Amino acid sequence: MTRVTLEPGFALNVEVAGAGPPLVLLHGFTGSARSWGEFGDLLAAHFTTVAVDIVGHGLSDTPADLEHFRMERAVEDIVTAVERLGFARPHWLGYSMGGRTALQVAHAYPANVRSLTTIGASPGIDCVEDRVARVSSDEVLARNIERDGVEAFIDYWEAIPLFASQRAMPEAARARIREGRLRNSVTGLANSLRGMGAGAQSALHQHLVTMTMPSLIMAGALDTKYVETGTMLANTMPNARFEAIPGAGHAAQTERPAETAALVIAFLQSLELESPNG
Repeated sequence: MTRVTLEPGFALNVEVAGAGPPLVLLHGFTGSARSWGEFGDLLAAHFTTVAVDIVGHGLSDTPADLEHFRMERAVEDIVTAVERLGFARPHWLGYSMGGRTALQVAHAYPANVRSLTTIGASPGIDCVEDRVARVSSDEVLARNIERDGVEAFIDYWEAIPLFASQRAMPEAARARIREGRLRNSVTGLANSLRGMGAGAQSALHQHLVTMTMPSLIMAGALDTKYVETGTMLANTMPNARFEAIPGAGHAAQTERPAETAALVIAFLQSLELESPNG
């Protein structure tokens, strides 16, 4: 555990493991730096994994106001924390909310990005009306969390169709995921929805053509919405390719950790062989 203080009273927690070229890991909503499981262990056998607790999650701080939760500020804080740990131009990998965040990093701080990998991620919501509707629905969820508490929200969250494929996972694995989700706080989850939700963030569609770093875009083959989105990303970004993970839903790294890790490792190792220093 390494707490990186970014200003008085606010710090992000970062878990560093393994050895080799640095790879930043950005988890999904309700996750943490410790939620990567077998997938994270497989990556750490080849790389120095730099797993960040995004604001409001894990052991990072949870401010009462929204400033550090706003996507642009959250991205700035993450990049600063990673730099202060000595990783100036690492590889970046993000899942779901973390994938949206990694795409924002690649757009705003391209000089800090050796490569980009996403799992089940989108560039935001392009349609203004849809973005407004998403902000409204996320506000309802945030208020429900504040009214009913974390456990009631996690009960709801685990039952949404997006995670249906996880019900086929072993009970022990599902219990581990749930335990991690339940460690979150009311304020952290509510403010994350308000500041970092897909509707709250700026959409990146018009900027994708400028994101030229080598990129691996992935989604579980059963996660049809994100297969479509991932294909669009790979077709628009100049140096990207798309891979669907057979038999996996939204959380491919959890449902098929070995297969997903093998693709990531091969992609990153190919880049290191081409140019070890980027």
